[in-house]
Amino acid sequence: MTVRVAALGGSLLRPEVEDRQAWLRSLSESVRDITRRGIRLVLVVGGGAPAREGIQLAEPLIGEDVAALDRIGIAATRLNARIVSEAISCAGIEVPDTIPESIENALLLAAENAVVIMGGTVPGHTTDNVAIMMACALEADRCLIATNVSHVHSADPRNNPDAIRFEEMSHDELREIVGPPIHRSAGGSGVIDPIGADRARKAGLPLAVLDGRHMERLHACLCGEAFEGTNIEG
Repeated sequence: MTVRVAALGGSLLRPEVEDRQAWLRSLSESVRDITRRGIRLVLVVGGGAPAREGIQLAEPLIGEDVAALDRIGIAATRLNARIVSEAISCAGIEVPDTIPESIENALLLAAENAVVIMGGTVPGHTTDNVAIMMACALEADRCLIATNVSHVHSADPRNNPDAIRFEEMSHDELREIVGPPIHRSAGGSGVIDPIGADRARKAGLPLAVLDGRHMERLHACLCGEAFEGTNIEG
């Protein structure tokens, strides 16, 4: 049985997405088609704006307790995961009633269900890292990172119009961009979490980065087809 794992950035549920309800409907249709092909899915949903807003609210009171701030961010990822789960369920696709809160529980659900949807797990582990851990444990052929940029770039393309985009790159080249595997702050955002990227490098797990706002790209990659984005391996 083929298993595909994707981290869905919380940015995909933000108001900047032109029609978030249409995106969720398209995601449900994509999930239906993919599971009909006999592919099992694990979708790990990020916290996005709710996570950052919650962390910003609490940070002046909590101070530098990164684990406490992480727990706020994790709660936001589980809220977003619940939204995605209910939307997919209402489309007539069977998903577990619970949002797993650990890798172990998610793996048990993945053994019995065609679709598992989850958020974060423990402080220090971003949803990118969780998705990569799930992909490694399930022996997936790659882990997909769906975000709001089209490719991995040499710099943030939203701030640097001269940033170079990559169609193909190695894990070592990715590390040069994302940096060493350090959890610097709660609610941080980047194209790929450096701890997760390092885990994938050590495991030899291919990664795919693409713009998840374009459902056809997300669908193609989850189906194992050619996709528009960055392929990372080797």
